Order: sequence, then structure tokens, then C-alpha cells
Amino acid sequence: MSTASLYEEDFYRWSQEQALALRKLAAMRANLAVPLDLEHLAEEIESVGISQLHALRARLRQLLAHLLKWRFQPERRTRSWRSTIRVQRDAIADLLESSPSLRRRLGEELAKAYEKARRQAADETGLPLAAFPEACPFTVEEVEDPEFLP
Repeated sequence: MSTASLYEEDFYRWSQEQALALRKLAAMRANLAVPLDLEHLAEEIESVGISQLHALRARLRQLLAHLLKWRFQPERRTRSWRSTIRVQRDAIADLLESSPSLRRRLGEELAKAYEKARRQAADETGLPLAAFPEACPFTVEEVEDPEFLP
């Protein structure tokens, strides 16, 4: 796959590969006609891709917090909660569409996001933290399923 098509089809992977290529070029001490700060360019390109990873984790955290609230406070369910769940799922799907290589990190990111989502759900519901499972009770498939509600 060409770098141009990779840029269009998987931005996260493109950013990581371009950062690596710039670092290799810097290591070769290439004499370029125009001086470039290759190491900092690599860091900046890499950070743009990493921001997508952070966005994925933030979306997962918000989604998980609302799934927990949905499960543990059924008497307080609202259309707003359902809407937030849908919006977060749609945003996650959009991120995975623009950067499909993030999909292989979804399980790991789900676990990382859950810890904070659990605390957020406790804060927002007033329930004790211990009311929520220590490990994420939802699978990746459930989290992505647009029809799943616990």
C-alpha cells in the first residue's frame, strides 16, 4: 500500500510509520538541501496519531460510564443517556473507520478506559465505587454493538 493511500485509509498507522521513517532518516544523518528538524517532526507526526488513540480512549470512557449507569440505575434511565451511548458508539466507529489499525488496540484501550469510567459512574450516580465491577463487564463486541444495552 502506498503512503498516500495509507494516509487515506488508516491515519493512525500512517502517522506511526511516517514518524519511524523520519527517525531512520535522522539516524542516517541525511544531508538534505533544506535543513529539517527530523526528530521533532517525527514526534509531532507521531503525536497526531497518538491523539486519535487518546480520543478513542476518551470515547470509550464516556460510553462505559453510561453503560454502567444504564445497568446500575435502571430507574433513572433517560433518552439523554441512550443518546450519549449512541453518540459515543458512532464516534468510536468513525475513529476506527479512519484508523482501522486502532481496532487491534480496542480490547487494551477498553480495559484502560474502564478504570476511569467506573470512577466517573460512581461520581455521577452517587453509588459507592464498590457497586461497580472491578473489571469491565462488557465485551468489545457489546461495546461496539449499536443495539446492546445492559
